[in-house]
Amino acid sequence: MMKELTAKEVEALVNEGKAIDIIDVREVDEVAAGKIPGAVNIPLILVEFRMHELDKSKEYIMVCRSGGRSGRASQFLESQGFKVINMAGGMLNWEGKVE
Repeated sequence: MMKELTAKEVEALVNEGKAIDIIDVREVDEVAAGKIPGAVNIPLILVEFRMHELDKSKEYIMVCRSGGRSGRASQFLESQGFKVINMAGGMLNWEGKVE
């Protein structure tokens, strides 16, 4: 069962200054319009090729526009032994700061 957090829960973690690792799997042009501060952009089609950059000892929060692509990325990374949490509803539900 895939773990999920709401955008509000993720925003609370960001605001608390928690050391969290966020991966935004949207396309580069989507991210250019604003992403969660500190999020790393790895477009969904590149996740498989860049997963060697990730650390299996960390937990990653996966983000996209509405939660669909990040859900697919989460399922894939989980199948590869990574610890992931999907941000339900994606950036459409994000009311926090963006950079």
